[in-house]
This record gives sequence, structure tokens and C-alpha cells, in this order.
Amino acid sequence: MIQLRKETPADLWAVEALFDLCFAPGRTALSSYRLREDVPPVAALSTVAEDETGTIGGAIRYWPVRVGAHPALLLGPIAVHPTRQGEGLGAALMRDSLARAAELGWHRVMLVGDAPYYARFGFDKLTGVEMPPPTNPERVLGHNLTEGAWRGIRGEVTRWGDTPGHEA
Repeated sequence: MIQLRKETPADLWAVEALFDLCFAPGRTALSSYRLREDVPPVAALSTVAEDETGTIGGAIRYWPVRVGAHPALLLGPIAVHPTRQGEGLGAALMRDSLARAAELGWHRVMLVGDAPYYARFGFDKLTGVEMPPPTNPERVLGHNLTEGAWRGIRGEVTRWGDTPGHEA
């Protein structure tokens, strides 16, 4: 039996080990990590999937960013332990956290990923949204948490800490 729960500070090393296992060495050199430097993840959306033994089988995090002057959430990383893949943990983490993001008043979510996979969660290719290089623009995807939230949103994606305040 798997339970989704909020990530706690005690989970930090287990979650980081899971991300290291699931992603290539040097994952923190990716352009999306530059947007996360010195900015804490959104604690209310950082979620783990834990089994009855207390083992973390999956995790998801979100980070606040700006697209031009507009606030957005940057989803990622999301990972499921190789021994737990195919059980629906990733989909459960996605659906649960997207619903909570909307409840918290966020309007838009973005990620860098494979469009065919993330389309089932409502993500589409974003046009005019510029991630730091060398990100492939075909992989920059967005999801509306409120109707039309991405309409007319264009510009560079920048770190949250570069512009203070939170207006979801």
C-alpha cells in the first residue's frame, strides 16, 4: 500500500538519493537547476510516495519561477524508483500535486520533458517561453491550472528570487 504525503526535512537524503538513481550523473548541471539555485521548493507541493515499510518509492517537487513578469511553477524533478515503476506512482504524484497547486492558487505549471508522455496530464508545448540554454524549446511544456492561464504569457524563465513576492 502506497501513501502520498508531504515531503519532510527528514526525507531529504532519501529523496536526493532517489533523484540521483533515476537521473544521469550531473543532473544538477541542467539548465533547470540554475532556476532552483538558492530558491527553496514549494514545500506544500513537495510530495513523496511511501510504502508501508516507510520506503520512499517516488517523489515530486515544484519550484516557483517567473515567465516574464508572471509567476509559474516549474515541475521537477519527478522520479519513481525503478522497482516501483509501472505501478502508477508517477501519475498519482502528478495528479495529486497538480490538484493541490490549483487549490493553493497557482495558475500555471511548466516543465521540460517529453510531450507525448506529459500530454496525458494536460501539458502542451509552450511557444515564446524561453528556458535558459541549452534547453530544447520543443521540450518546454505548460499546463493551465486555470482556464487560459498560459494565454499571452511569453518571455524568459527566471529564478523566483530575482523578483520578490508571490502572486500565484
